Amino acid sequence: AGAMLERMVLRLLALHGYRQSGPRFRQRTGALRKALRGRAELVPVSAPHTVPGGGEDSDGDDPPRGWWFSGPGIFEAAEAAAEPAGLEESLSAVAAALAEHGPFDGLLGFSQGAALAAMVCALRARGDPRFPVGFAILVAGFASRAPAHRHFYREPIALPTLHVVGDTDAVIAASLSRELAQCFVEPVVLSHPGGHFVPAAAPQRKVYLDFLDRFCPGQ
Repeated sequence: AGAMLERMVLRLLALHGYRQSGPRFRQRTGALRKALRGRAELVPVSAPHTVPGGGEDSDGDDPPRGWWFSGPGIFEAAEAAAEPAGLEESLSAVAAALAEHGPFDGLLGFSQGAALAAMVCALRARGDPRFPVGFAILVAGFASRAPAHRHFYREPIALPTLHVVGDTDAVIAASLSRELAQCFVEPVVLSHPGGHFVPAAAPQRKVYLDFLDRFCPGQ
């Protein structure tokens, strides 16, 4: 019965935002993990690149990390970076996490992690065998402005997605998250009145669960 119960729970690889890490993201998603208990399990992974200069709550054992940079050691979501660096290593890190800690059913990404998850969805939709995931929840996501990344969005991405948009997000504007949703076939869009965080109050919880109910573990 225990194994049967476990199979009922969807497993999501969780991709943190810029200047975060797997352990920090785990701390900051406590409310969401509680809201999804019994339905989905979040397994955070840390980005391969450390962000120079640390952060406001920098910890030597757990430095802030990023998935790619728009310039030497910096990242700006709205910038059309001429020479973005580090994305290939991050795609490889996600592929390795899926292989080592899987099987996974889907992805949950926040901010830069949501942008990365969208790229993984694009590769998956084109049949890339490294990314066996069936859906994604993208919170405060955006499409990369870098010309080198344009190919990810050339054709509509045919993978089920839930896009969570903060109406008062001052870090990733709501318009950027809505623009990303337009890159997908039949996206579900959830707006909330808050800012740059992963919302998990009752109205959002219902939308998360309704979306997750479309999927069976291990499909």
